Amino acid sequence: MTTDTDHTGIPAARLDRVRKLLAKAERAGTPDEAEIYTANALELMARHGIDDAVLAAADPVRTTDRIGSVRIEIDDPYSAGKARLLGWTASALRCRWVMHDAWGGRVPAVTVFGFDSDRERAELLYTSLLLQAARPLAELRPPRPDESVAAYRRSWLYGFAARIHERLREAEGRAVRDRDAEATAPEAGSSTALVLADRSDQVDQAYAAEFPSLRRARRPSVSGSGYRRGADAADRADLGGGPELSGADRGRELSPGS
Repeated sequence: MTTDTDHTGIPAARLDRVRKLLAKAERAGTPDEAEIYTANALELMARHGIDDAVLAAADPVRTTDRIGSVRIEIDDPYSAGKARLLGWTASALRCRWVMHDAWGGRVPAVTVFGFDSDRERAELLYTSLLLQAARPLAELRPPRPDESVAAYRRSWLYGFAARIHERLREAEGRAVRDRDAEATAPEAGSSTALVLADRSDQVDQAYAAEFPSLRRARRPSVSGSGYRRGADAADRADLGGGPELSGADRGRELSPGS
């Protein structure tokens, strides 16, 4: 009897469980219910990614988990905020990203660069987060009647994306600690953190070779007052972050030729 596995030998049923948990979060009747499903999905997704990385490092010849890129289209409205939600999610999962700028602040696409397994997780989670954010984003109104609705919603989405980033990093950190604690006889110098650091270095080197002329973009300016409420919504529904994204420099918005 055989068991379906993904490209690194991890049972595919684990990602199926993640998808089902996220689907329940998307359909949840209350924010508290959505948080329970999403928190469980995040922990399982983090463990999945850690196991992917360790298995690939243990058998680099046989693994098919390779570094590559995928271009993901971004729809309006609020394409810049959606792009950062994708980019900050991807950077927390050890990917690099490029935000493709268009005129008038429109962002048509984001390219995510990293190992196959990490890009897969980033795409899956971003799709779910976008669905979870859609309803509150459409219903939001600023507390002050003189504030622009569009500006308020943009700032809400930035706050949501930043908190998602931090909560993801926390989940990844817990997964690393748990895996090392469970190791029966870890070899010197082969801790999970070192494996992940090596993978990040490989991604950085490949990214620099692929996009040698990119310049780091300026930190986005947010004029609306919805940032705090967006961050609170991310706490209830998904992950975490703040105005200063610790570790987010690996995935800053970058534009080819800028």
